[in-house]
Amino acid sequence: MAQQHLDPTDPTAGTVSGDALAGYLRAQATEFLRALRLHRETGGDGGAPARTKARAGENGTQESVDAARALRRSARRISASLHTFRPLLDADWSEAIRPELAWLSGTLAMEHAYAARLERLLLALHRLSGAAVLPAQAGVLGMPGAGETAGGGADVAAGSRTAGAARVGAAASGNAGPPAHPAATPERGNLTVGAAKAGALLERQLTLARTRAHSTALQALGSSRFHAVADSIAVLASEVPLTPAAATTGLRPLAGAAEERLTDAVAALPLVTAGSPYNAEALIHGLSPDPAPHPQDAPWHQVRLLLRLHRYAREVLHGDSAQVDVRLLTAGQSLNRHRDASEAAAAAAQAARTPRIAPATAYALGVLHADQRHEVEAARFAFQQCWQMQTVGTP
Repeated sequence: MAQQHLDPTDPTAGTVSGDALAGYLRAQATEFLRALRLHRETGGDGGAPARTKARAGENGTQESVDAARALRRSARRISASLHTFRPLLDADWSEAIRPELAWLSGTLAMEHAYAARLERLLLALHRLSGAAVLPAQAGVLGMPGAGETAGGGADVAAGSRTAGAARVGAAASGNAGPPAHPAATPERGNLTVGAAKAGALLERQLTLARTRAHSTALQALGSSRFHAVADSIAVLASEVPLTPAAATTGLRPLAGAAEERLTDAVAALPLVTAGSPYNAEALIHGLSPDPAPHPQDAPWHQVRLLLRLHRYAREVLHGDSAQVDVRLLTAGQSLNRHRDASEAAAAAAQAARTPRIAPATAYALGVLHADQRHEVEAARFAFQQCWQMQTVGTP
């Protein structure tokens, strides 16, 4: 597959100064304000008038979800740009708003994360039980072939979280292979009692967590803290606090530094171990009573964040004319699946710690946990395969 890997440090690509950064930040601030207005008009804001919420209806609910996603997307890009190009921005202003943007993005993301986690785990329970999934249910759960969310970069991965990571790894290496998981057999169409109770337990816990996250998001959007962030973004849409030297300072060295940090972090990963599709490394510490995050996942999560910073820096440099780097896009999707599977495994382990559950329920949750840790390993293999691809430059 021919790809074009754009090098932000290429001296022949032209000089990009602080004016490009200012234009990018103004555009993202405008997108933020537009999404905020749409979110309020569709009744997504807890402080919106009752008549506005009544007019929103069911269509407004989906529009509100889309508006919240757009808010998170703009907040992430603004925060990432402030981090990568902070020497060119007013230090006090930048350091004050970056934590607020991270708080906002994280708060708005929790409700969607819990919903996606529940769907992923319920689908895995059906797959592991050999239970057939109806077409309508497949569409709801996001099974491959039911249609995936269109978008760019990491946002594309949100619509394909339940796709088989091993199948994606084979596609990244250019080899077509069998599906990651065998199809459900018709003669085993019912969930076992343990799997059914495990699904009910997960649904109770994650639905409660999602409801609380929804309430937290509504409270956050109506808080004075959020209004202060919105006011700062409104000012940013018209005036970017650049330093006096930003107009004559090139952006490519700073973008190159972000790429170097990503390269160093990837080099520290055990890619040789990840080169085996199912080496069961992800199951180590799987029986630990410690509810803390899995110790092997942190470096991979860090690479995912650095990859996002690198992608956003490329957007600043190239603007709308930026060509999609398929390798970066595929790597980001693999790391998103890694995060989703890791968090799903943690949710299964937490459910298994519920007091006084039946042995069959605990067994089903243990199998589910092991399955998601294998998905973690498959996502690492997919990342290793796409990252090692040799890019071919095209004019």
